Amino acid sequence: MLTKASISYCLNEMEKLFPDAHCELRHENAFELTIAVLLSAQCTDALVNKVTLNLFKKYKTPEDYLAVPLEELEQDIRSIGLYRNKAKHIRNLCQRLLEHYNGQIPSDHAELVTLPGVGRKTANVVVSVAFGKPAIAVDTHVERVSKRLGICRWKDSVTEVENTLMRKIPENEWSATHHRLIFFGRYHCKAQSPKCDQCPLLSLCREGKKRMKGKITSEQ
Repeated sequence: MLTKASISYCLNEMEKLFPDAHCELRHENAFELTIAVLLSAQCTDALVNKVTLNLFKKYKTPEDYLAVPLEELEQDIRSIGLYRNKAKHIRNLCQRLLEHYNGQIPSDHAELVTLPGVGRKTANVVVSVAFGKPAIAVDTHVERVSKRLGICRWKDSVTEVENTLMRKIPENEWSATHHRLIFFGRYHCKAQSPKCDQCPLLSLCREGKKRMKGKITSEQ
């Protein structure tokens, strides 16, 4: 397991690689961000942005999503995986917003996770990006990088990964860390073809060392 000092070094190196790491889901307000993150489950941000380009022109408010038949909304997001379930979640979310929050996205994490389709990860993204509150959202990239580097254990659950990161990283760095880990995992430490041979963190990465050792052995 990496020490806090080693983790800090890793995050600084990630910042050098990706100084502009940020949320890549296009949105103009907390409501659009919530919808976008909901749609991004098991889907790439690039595809979500392609869909929301027209979706957010057609639907501006919770009322707009409830004003059309469910089947119409399904067709509007059909190219996204699990579109039927996501369409239902969006409509139920909008209904709850109107009934309990005057149509506005709440800024409190505990209230966000009560919204249909909004889990802990989505809530963390919203409170961090839309409301500027410290949070670390653990998606597939954050989990993979944290485990490969040895910040967390391979057997740790997503919640355990989140708790470990929050414990080992200063609170004022949580949000920036979330984006750096995502960019590092998305563009450098990829799931299938990580760039171990050109990684500044190779000397600290247990997974990278194994991969490079295996590569050298196979080439001999």
